[in-house]
Amino acid sequence: MLRFLPLLFFVFTTGFAQTYTSTIRGTVRDADTGSPLVGATVQLVQGQTGTITGPDGTFRFDKLAVGRYQATVTYVGYETINIPEILLESGKENIIQVKLSPAGRQLQEATVSAARPVAFNSVQPITMEQTFRYAATYMDPARVATSFPGVAAANDQANGLVIRGNSPNSMQWRLEGVEIVNPNHLSNAGTFSDRPTSTGGGVNILSTQLLATSSFLAGPFPAQYGNVNGGVLDMNLRKGNDEQTEFTAQASLLGFDVAAEGPFSKKSKASYLVNYRYSFTGLLGAMGVSFGGEDINFQDLSFNLNFPTAKGGKFTVFGMGGLSDNTLKPDKDTTTWEFYKDGQHIVYRGKMGAAGLTFDQPIGNRASIRTVIAGSGLHSTRKAFLVDPKTLLNDEVLGDDQISSSKISFNTTFNYRFNAKQRLKAGIFLTSQQFGTPPNFFDEKINAWIVQPFVNWSYQIAPAVTTEIGLHAMISKLREEDAKGSFLLEPRAALKWQVADNQQLSLSYGLHSQLQSPNVYAATYGMTTIRRNMHLKPTRSHHLVLGYQQTFNKSNSLKVEAYLQNQFDVPVGEDLGTQYSALNLIEERPEVHFQNKGKGLTYGLEASFQKFLTNDFYMLASGSIYDATYLDLNGNRGASRFGGRHTFSLTAGKELKSGDANIWGINAKILWIGGFRDRPVDEEYSRTLKFTIYSNSGLYSVKMKDYFRPDLRIYWKKSKTKYSRTLALDLQNVSGTKNEAYRYFDIRQDKVVTQYQLGLIPVLSYRWEF
Repeated sequence: MLRFLPLLFFVFTTGFAQTYTSTIRGTVRDADTGSPLVGATVQLVQGQTGTITGPDGTFRFDKLAVGRYQATVTYVGYETINIPEILLESGKENIIQVKLSPAGRQLQEATVSAARPVAFNSVQPITMEQTFRYAATYMDPARVATSFPGVAAANDQANGLVIRGNSPNSMQWRLEGVEIVNPNHLSNAGTFSDRPTSTGGGVNILSTQLLATSSFLAGPFPAQYGNVNGGVLDMNLRKGNDEQTEFTAQASLLGFDVAAEGPFSKKSKASYLVNYRYSFTGLLGAMGVSFGGEDINFQDLSFNLNFPTAKGGKFTVFGMGGLSDNTLKPDKDTTTWEFYKDGQHIVYRGKMGAAGLTFDQPIGNRASIRTVIAGSGLHSTRKAFLVDPKTLLNDEVLGDDQISSSKISFNTTFNYRFNAKQRLKAGIFLTSQQFGTPPNFFDEKINAWIVQPFVNWSYQIAPAVTTEIGLHAMISKLREEDAKGSFLLEPRAALKWQVADNQQLSLSYGLHSQLQSPNVYAATYGMTTIRRNMHLKPTRSHHLVLGYQQTFNKSNSLKVEAYLQNQFDVPVGEDLGTQYSALNLIEERPEVHFQNKGKGLTYGLEASFQKFLTNDFYMLASGSIYDATYLDLNGNRGASRFGGRHTFSLTAGKELKSGDANIWGINAKILWIGGFRDRPVDEEYSRTLKFTIYSNSGLYSVKMKDYFRPDLRIYWKKSKTKYSRTLALDLQNVSGTKNEAYRYFDIRQDKVVTQYQLGLIPVLSYRWEF
């Protein structure tokens, strides 16, 4: 009898073992015209499974075992594209959109990215899968960017990015290629004054559920990008499944998400994709996680509707909107009041929305046109009151701050390919925007318009040499009596030399301009806003990058870049006794009259080594050393506020398979960043006046300690026949390191106090896809 036990065990286990399957499909199109490519070869590395695209450029792999895949896409006369990370889960099809460009000599296989320029440096793709896999991203693409070289978050509580030593105010947010207002909840998060900011916030309003591969650019920028000096996060939306209905639900300690996508009907390829999210951050407070004693809530809704049109075109309708608030109420037991803020009642409210249309149309087999129009707006308020410790009622108004902003953005872009060596891209951006200043006696607003035509020509000089030459014009005017208009020409150029099949040298240059942020245009005195800075011109910068890239195989690459950014026409305080520079500001509104007479200089060296997720392991190691300084009105050079001198990031993960349906993932991220700078506090004067007074008001001479933060993410993926689910635990700052944020004089403590950033933040989540 015993001799039959192994056989019975084998029959029993194989009887219950199942191989769960799903589908990988997509479309291969010409990158310039958007026309489908018929007969393109799509090869899956695993199992050497291949297919060719049909008359509409589509391909399909049915009944594939769930798991990780890589694919290679080839077409005669076009470049070869490698797609290194494809996650296939049961209950969810993986739909891939591939764009191929005519071939020149290139790296062994180019890695797929979103609308990447031919020769420009400093462009990084951000995929939806990365935001789900990297530790402590909380489904926010901006937090993924902190893994890139030269990028750091200004504060743990927010996603405002310091890019190559630039203030977060120099970053631009785009949606579907056009500029929008700050698309984040809780725009006051992590700031010194707790005021709302014009960029960054606690979390992105646009859910990652809707994102396709997006582009992060650190400059120099191709000719289609304008009104920006520091960096661009260009978010692209994916279309919903056009063949079958799919759902995703996720519950976590941060909130609850539910998404739905599918075709409008069985007879049409039109599709919808919609997501709703509601926060549960109160649960974190119940677990002892402190956000400064504040109750935080937010909710948002986003959608993308896709309608195919005749002759290979498409029309989309998209939108997003969010509400957020956080409230600080003093403890009724006044003996627990330790700091001055403990005796305050603070209420923050924020709302943001954006909606738009896109239209893409191929024109013959060489040209295409794309048109986008979008409107976006936000309104944020913060009211603070001093609470009477005897009655626990609001006793005194401490602050009444607000930010309102709206933009209407229009773009049309024409692409034309003369032949395999020459391409032309030309278009125009039209933007009308309005900034609301803080409450005052006059209820003033700042209105502006910007016209930005551009042209870009790509030419393959030789089989191994490609160049891009572009020209961007920025015509802007503040609609005010004392405002000056500006007409600025901005040349852009890039050169790429393919030294060998696996080595590439590149050189990029750009002249860029950016309008000032609202807090620079307006100077605040008491409760009255005096618009003394309407005369300011845009800040400008020369940006130069020399890059080297080497690929070792399909999944490993090394990239090194040396850069120089020289800024001029920077607003600086005209008072000779101060050293204010707009390069150091985020949300502050200094009592300063500015002049465009300052400068800034940043230079550095960046390196990154990336291994995509193959053989169950991935890694992205990046670092930079840099110097960031500014010149004031007197010509004195000082260290910039965000001149931390170095950044280092290690992002890595390992997956362990348990059978055919289980995947365990262990992911870690380590950040080590040179400490930013703060202003010295005049303790005696602050004690006398009962609020924080800084010495040498505009000088950032105090170097904070280096920033160190390890994050951890552990997940377990389980597949069933018609659904899959993921259980995950994210631990931000797993070491509980106390990283400095800023210093201020606390009246209750009667001394200078150091405010620290967030400690350990645990987030447990459960995700269900079906």
